[in-house]
Amino acid sequence: MSTGDTGATETVTLWRPTGPEELKLVEEADWQAWPPRLPEQPIFYPVTTEEYAIKIARDWNVRASGSGFVTRFDVRKDHLNKYEVQLAGGKEHAEFWIPAEELDDFNAAIVGKIEVTRTFPE
Repeated sequence: MSTGDTGATETVTLWRPTGPEELKLVEEADWQAWPPRLPEQPIFYPVTTEEYAIKIARDWNVRASGSGFVTRFDVRKDHLNKYEVQLAGGKEHAEFWIPAEELDDFNAAIVGKIEVTRTFPE
């Protein structure tokens, strides 16, 4: 997790492993928002490191859907401070758990565009 200062707004860089269907919805939102969660997805979980996102995209998304993508985006730090970092199995597996019903507010706190940084298989 890194922090930056985009003008007067302090941001935190987050990563999100995703499959092709979710990525298509992000593209349709002009790379500015994550799509609503499905009923079986009560949380949205961006992760704090590129390495963790790579592991999930490569090992899970490729197996589940044939391809996986790592995305990077910045969120206003003042908004992200509402959430605690959750550990999913170890300190190298740090992520934020954003309740599905709060995703619109989370999306509004994204600064700039969501970008793809890695594609699997390469």
